[in-house]
Amino acid sequence: MAYDRFVAICDPLRYVVTMKKQACILLAAASWVTGFLDTMPHYLFVLQSSFCGSNEINHFFCDLTALIKLSCSDTYVIETVTYVEGIFLGLGAFLLTLTSYVFIIVTILKIHSSKGRHKAFSTCSSHLIVVIVFYMTTLCMYMRPPSVYSMEENKLINVVYVTIIPLINPLIYSLRNKELKGALWKFTVRKIAFISSKVNSGISLESKTNDNLIARTKQV
Repeated sequence: MAYDRFVAICDPLRYVVTMKKQACILLAAASWVTGFLDTMPHYLFVLQSSFCGSNEINHFFCDLTALIKLSCSDTYVIETVTYVEGIFLGLGAFLLTLTSYVFIIVTILKIHSSKGRHKAFSTCSSHLIVVIVFYMTTLCMYMRPPSVYSMEENKLINVVYVTIIPLINPLIYSLRNKELKGALWKFTVRKIAFISSKVNSGISLESKTNDNLIARTKQV
């Protein structure tokens, strides 16, 4: 996505040629293969480790950091591998993404019209928000030194990383769609009107009930 935004903003005339179908497939395949190879050391560590204590994981799911705490084996190697992978794959990818956005921002600032700058910023702002939230939670989860590690904090970060980010991704990207904005606005207006009508009908019903009680009291 960072490369896609970079080409779209910095080299728009060559976008169709650069971001053709083969390039997109290659970028997606590289991401999948890298993700698969990234998990292999952790998988091999779990196969070779011994667990002689409690089998209850202090986490919402079987996370590597929580699993390491239960191992009776030496975890120095896997912890070192996790940090190295975090530096090259996590921090490296984050810096590469930020570098692309430096070029994007420099290019946007060179646009003379304010309308053009606003359109260019809106094109990449949603992706930049997702990138910052995603990388910050990931790096905080796996790149913290053991001296400041807290399982309770890690579980909270995991909720953001595993649940909230996938939840807000479609929302952040979709809010740029004018049709979705219009549908969301109409839905909100209808809901407000429905609630207002219910409240008003309740007030009028209560008023009629009070009037009937007053009338009956006078008759008595």
